[in-house]
Amino acid sequence: MKIIGLWVTVGIVLFSTLMLNAQEPQTIVFLTWKPNQPEVWERLIQQFHQEHPQILVQMQIGPHSSTESHAVVTQRLRNKDASLDVFLMDVIWPPEFANAGWALPLTSRFSEEEQKKFLPATIAANTYHKTIYGVPSYLGAGLFYYRKDLLAKYKFDPPKFWTEMLVQGDAIVKGERDPALHIYAAQFKQYEGLVCDMLEFIWSHGGHVVDPQTRKVLLGEPPSVEAVTFVRDRIIGRAAPRGAINYEEPESLEVFIQGRAVFHRNWPYAWAVANDPEKSRVAGRIGVGPLPAFTGHVSASALGGWQFGISRWSKHPDAAWEFVKFMTSLHSQKILALEAGLAPTRIAVYDDPEVQERMLHLKHFLPAFKRARPRPTSPLYPMISQELQRFFSRAISDRETDVEGLARATSERIERIVQMEAAVQQ
Repeated sequence: MKIIGLWVTVGIVLFSTLMLNAQEPQTIVFLTWKPNQPEVWERLIQQFHQEHPQILVQMQIGPHSSTESHAVVTQRLRNKDASLDVFLMDVIWPPEFANAGWALPLTSRFSEEEQKKFLPATIAANTYHKTIYGVPSYLGAGLFYYRKDLLAKYKFDPPKFWTEMLVQGDAIVKGERDPALHIYAAQFKQYEGLVCDMLEFIWSHGGHVVDPQTRKVLLGEPPSVEAVTFVRDRIIGRAAPRGAINYEEPESLEVFIQGRAVFHRNWPYAWAVANDPEKSRVAGRIGVGPLPAFTGHVSASALGGWQFGISRWSKHPDAAWEFVKFMTSLHSQKILALEAGLAPTRIAVYDDPEVQERMLHLKHFLPAFKRARPRPTSPLYPMISQELQRFFSRAISDRETDVEGLARATSERIERIVQMEAAVQQ
C-alpha cells in the first residue's frame, strides 16, 4: 500500500507539472511608436513566438511622433504601470528615464563584450552614470535625398551648400515648368523632428544651442540666429511649400516620393520607401548623401535612433530581456535593414555580404553615422526640447518675428533649465 501511495504521489506531481507546462504562455507588453513598416515588426515577433513559445508578446502601438510617443510612455512609467514590460526609447530619452528610475538597469544582462558589437555612439547614448539602460535597435542621422535624374539633366552635382541647393533647385523648378514641384521638403512641424532639422542648420553654420563642454547656452548668438533666419526667409514658403510647417517625416516624404520636391531631408528608412515602385513615383531615381552646410562650415546631422528599454516596474523582466535580446540580435537587425530599410546598430550587419549586396547605399550612411551629433544631453532634455520647439516654430512661421529677441528670451529659459540639472541628478 505504501508503494501504491508513493506512485500515486509521483503521478500527481507529474500531472501537476504537465498541467503547469501546458498553461498559456507568459504575456509581456511591448509599447512601440507607430512603425513605418509594421508588417516587418509583426513578422519578427511571430518568429520570436516560434522560438519562445512560453512567451507571448502583445504589441501596443503608440503615436508616430517622438514627442507624442514620449508623452504616452512617460505617463505609464510615471504611474508605475506594471502591465508595461518593454518599450522603445528615442535616443534622447535614456538620461531622463535613468535619472527618474523608470528604466531597468541592464548592466548585469548586457555585458561589455556584447556592447562592443554595437556602434560606440549608440552605446554611449544609452549609458548614464556608467550604467547602461537600453539596447540599440536601429539608428539614424539626418540625410540628404535628391533627384539624381533631375540633377543629371541640368548637369548639377549634389549641392554641398544650402545656398547652392537653392540655386540648383530654382533652375530645375523653372526648367521643369511644373507648378507642383518644390525645391525642398523637410520636417518643420512643432515637434521633436523640428528640433533635429533646425539643429542641423545651426550646426552647419557653426552654431550651438548648448555648448557640450561648457554648458553655455548659445542659441542667441549670431551663428544660431542667422541660421534660423535663413530657414524663415529662404526655406519656408519659398524653397519648401508653406504647408511644410505642418510636416512630420511621413508628410514630407510623401511630397518627395510623389515627385513634388527636388531635395529632401529625412532619416535612413526613407531610402527603402523612396525606392519602392509600389509606393514611390521616383523609385530608382534617388541619390543620397550628407546634408549641405553654409559656406565656410561643415555638414552636420542630428543623431537619431531607437532603443529597447525594460520598465523597472515589469513583473516579467527575464521574459522581457529574452524579447529584447531577440529583437536586437544580428538576425533581427539584418531583417530590419533588408526589409524595413532601418540602419543597424550592430557593426557586423554592415559587413554581412547580403546586406552589402542589396544595400549598396548603406556604406554611404556609415560615415554620417560616425559623425552625427547628439542633441543636448540632459536628464531635463524634454524641457529643453519644449523650449526649442516653441522657439523654432514661432521663428520660422512668421516673417515679422524678431528672431534675435525671441532667441535671447528662449536662451534665458534654457539657461535656467541647465542650472537645474545638478539638482535633479541622482
